Amino acid sequence: MAGHGTDGHPHGADRLCEAGERVYSRAVRRGRVPRPDAGPVPCLLELALLHPDPDDMDWLVPTSPQEVMTRLLRGVYDEVSASQRKVGAAVAAVERYAGLGPETQTGPGVAEGTAIRVLDGLSRIQAAMDEATEACTTEVLTVQPGGIRPEDELTEGLHRALALRGRGVRMRDLYTHVARHGQGLLNYLELMGGSVEARTLDEVIDRLILFDRRVAFIPANADRTLALELRHPALVEYLVTVFERLWRLAIPLTAPLPDTGIEGISHREQSIAALLAEGHQDAVIAERLGISVRTCRAHIARLSETLGAASRTQLGVRIAQVGLDAPRRHAEAGPLTLPGQESRTVR
Repeated sequence: MAGHGTDGHPHGADRLCEAGERVYSRAVRRGRVPRPDAGPVPCLLELALLHPDPDDMDWLVPTSPQEVMTRLLRGVYDEVSASQRKVGAAVAAVERYAGLGPETQTGPGVAEGTAIRVLDGLSRIQAAMDEATEACTTEVLTVQPGGIRPEDELTEGLHRALALRGRGVRMRDLYTHVARHGQGLLNYLELMGGSVEARTLDEVIDRLILFDRRVAFIPANADRTLALELRHPALVEYLVTVFERLWRLAIPLTAPLPDTGIEGISHREQSIAALLAEGHQDAVIAERLGISVRTCRAHIARLSETLGAASRTQLGVRIAQVGLDAPRRHAEAGPLTLPGQESRTVR
């Protein structure tokens, strides 16, 4: 951290400018400061000494002096491990900051205050993920929404995955069924060998990454430039439970998708039919299943043709008649016959 700064503020967290130290000191004493207070001192946000309050984004809360110490020492050891002088400067700076706040900062309130941390910007999200990867020793659980994973996205996270594999960490990944068609994912899993197990579902929740069942990362906005780092045990345990229940429902990537039992209707079209029956629009269905709107509409057209529906309203009726509005209902009821096509057996 000592090497970062902004124009007009060429310093690190170990030696703040006077204006920055005043604002940071006030934030430590009071617990938070209004966002406009940080306008004249962008160095505090750049150095992650202030970050958005997850309960009110109009306020900024300070990074605890103890956490500042951890970051400073890590940066000093990584960048200038031979410089004992800089290590001493970092420790001295943190001790100075630690004396600014009330004594209660060393009590139980510290863990509660850092249980939810807002990560603002891709670089800070990446840094936090790298830190969690380095500390991970046993297990990583991920949920990856969307469709076919882009090659560059898989490549970007490959170094973390390889580092985890090297330490014997077990990884389990959940994807949508559409991801099965991506060669990049298949190549990635082949490279990782038995250290990664993947399963798929029709649809999954938004992105989730869990390290050692102790820390979780989830998106905090639509474009994923904000993320939440969660360390509260109850929150993390809840997310682990969600993951495990989805995992039990999911199908191993090495296993084929189950047959729908209806001739001419694929597993994906069955999923689309169920969502149509719930009243969702094409764009919503496409997003939930990880496909494009164009592909979604092509499947709907094939559904209409197969079920003999001349309109969307009629399609909804046909979907209900053959049991596609309730997943697996047709499988439980045995072979079905399409309405108006009694001579055609649905297998």
